[in-house]
Amino acid sequence: MTYSTETLTQSDIWAASVDITTLRQKLLDLFCQLAYQEGDFVLSSGQPSSYYINGKQVTLHPQGALAIGRILLSLLPSDTQAVAGLTLGADPIVTAVSVVSAYENQPIPALIIRKEAKGHGTKAYIEGPNLPEGAKIVVLEDVVTTGKSAMKAVERLRAAGYVVEEVISLVDRKQGGAEFYQSVGLRFEAVFTIEDIQQRYRELGQ
Repeated sequence: MTYSTETLTQSDIWAASVDITTLRQKLLDLFCQLAYQEGDFVLSSGQPSSYYINGKQVTLHPQGALAIGRILLSLLPSDTQAVAGLTLGADPIVTAVSVVSAYENQPIPALIIRKEAKGHGTKAYIEGPNLPEGAKIVVLEDVVTTGKSAMKAVERLRAAGYVVEEVISLVDRKQGGAEFYQSVGLRFEAVFTIEDIQQRYRELGQ
C-alpha cells in the first residue's frame, strides 16, 4: 500500500480522536498494510528471515506517529522522566511520545542515543535535554529481535548516570529478545507480537 499525500478528511483523522483500544487495532492495520513484507531477507542481526518489518513506514507516517505516541505514552510508568532510544529506528518514536506528552500536559523529554560518539563539539553519545542523575528513563524500540540493539541504549544511559529498568517495543519478533531482557533484569513490553501482525495480515488478505 502506498501512502497518499492527498488531504485527509475529518473521518480519516482517527489517530487523534479514537480510544486506545481502537487506536491499537488501527495501528496494527497500518503495520500490516505498510511495514510487513514476506520474502527472503537478512536482518541487522545477521539472521535470515522469511519476513521483514520496516517500522519506519509506520513511525514516520503522520497518523502512525500520533497513534504510536498516544499508545506508548499510556504504557509508560507514572514515574518516567524521559524516553530514549538508539538511532535511527527509535528517533521518530521517542519524538512522537514526547510531543504527545506535551499535549497531554505531562511533558516527557526525548533522548536519542548515537551508535558512535559525536565527532565534534561535546563528542556525546546522548542527544537531548540534560537530566538530573538518577532520572528514570524508558527505552523505546521499533522492532525487537534479539534485544541487543536496544541494550546498547540502556548501557549508554546507565553509563551517564540514569536509571533504566524497562524497554518497550512496538513489535516483538519473538526471537529471544524478551528472554534476553529478563536475563539482565529489565522489564519488557511490546505493543504487538509477530503473531498479531501475521494473523491480521492474513485477515486483511494482503
